[in-house]
Amino acid sequence: MAEYKDREHFIPLRKSDLIELLSKDKKLPAAERQPFRQFCTLVSAVFHFEYLKQLEELKDAYAPFDPDADTKPLRPVSPEERDKDEQQLFEKFTALMERANFKRLTRDEMQRALQEVATVSGIQTQVDLNMFERLEVFVRGDVMGRIHRRSWKKLWRREELHVPLYQRLVLIVRLKPHKRLDRDIDTSRVYLKIFKDIPKMDQDMLLPGARVRMTRMDKALIAYPLVGGLGIMLWEIGSQILPNFNKMGVAALATGLGALATWGVAGALGGYGYKSYHSYQVKKQDYSLRLTKSLYFKSLDNNTGVLMRLLDEAEEQECRETFLAYFFLWKYAPPEGWRAEQLDDYVEMYLEGNANLKVDFEIGDALAKLERLKIVRKVGDAYHAQPLDKALEMLDWTWDNYFKFNNPLVEAPPIH
Repeated sequence: MAEYKDREHFIPLRKSDLIELLSKDKKLPAAERQPFRQFCTLVSAVFHFEYLKQLEELKDAYAPFDPDADTKPLRPVSPEERDKDEQQLFEKFTALMERANFKRLTRDEMQRALQEVATVSGIQTQVDLNMFERLEVFVRGDVMGRIHRRSWKKLWRREELHVPLYQRLVLIVRLKPHKRLDRDIDTSRVYLKIFKDIPKMDQDMLLPGARVRMTRMDKALIAYPLVGGLGIMLWEIGSQILPNFNKMGVAALATGLGALATWGVAGALGGYGYKSYHSYQVKKQDYSLRLTKSLYFKSLDNNTGVLMRLLDEAEEQECRETFLAYFFLWKYAPPEGWRAEQLDDYVEMYLEGNANLKVDFEIGDALAKLERLKIVRKVGDAYHAQPLDKALEMLDWTWDNYFKFNNPLVEAPPIH
């Protein structure tokens, strides 16, 4: 069983596309295609029912912390209960992210990202981590991506850059009261965000309370007119007074310089100071607008919507793993069966050769699901798939026994 450091468990195929791909496999006769599709439908139904239950549990756990909630609790919750509920929410959310094949960033990885000076977007921000009561970041799809931008170094011509990015980035955040936060923000709530195609160097842009920071070039462009204007003003003063120095007495010169210093310098400083302040504000607003535009097309969902999206992705991943593991045990394994590492290698080889996907197949999780559904059996260290008709019978029994209101509990069909 090969180990890959540059591959992820996530299988980037739509469930229906994977079913179509397997249905056209050379080892699947035409007569078995429809029964195999029924197998996939039953597997999908089983997982959908199970994930619906998990969705309800997560929604209940998130309800006290949902900033978008429009419902009222039946009873007040003590601070101790709330702290316990919050801890359970973070634990359940972390478990969900693992099932959806996300990686949790460590504190050191987040710190390194925040210390990056250069940014791909050209927008520099500053984040104060003291404003977070709790902050967790999860990522998936660590790839090299392409972005386009314009730079003064290239005379503002459009250029293409290859940069490391995360195809998905998820935040779960609980904030503290802080001077950078608007007073209307409820810091007792927990905020969920999911984004797409985020360059690694731009992660700090996504955090609440991030402040736009001027680059050295921006500061120079604002400061140089002020310094230059003062220089021109002093030159004008000198050119007017020095030629008449001999004609003017010392007292008259001092009086003239005093008047100029009082009114001319004050007026010039005020004018240039206002111009620099106005330029600073315009530049800051321009950066804020660029930041808003950038995030507008990268934001995928918020709060409860994040839970629903992630649970749907986790459910689809469960189905994909089950389809692949069962199909290749059923159609490709020899009579003596396959060990876990043999099945793992074959699935990875098939995906690379037939779908151009380099995936680190999560074989342990896939086999655990097959055993739980009783559609494979293990003899020694080898796994054997149940025949398709037997697998359909077992899945039908599983589905029927989710609902026992009108039917007596019957034993599962025997596994041969």
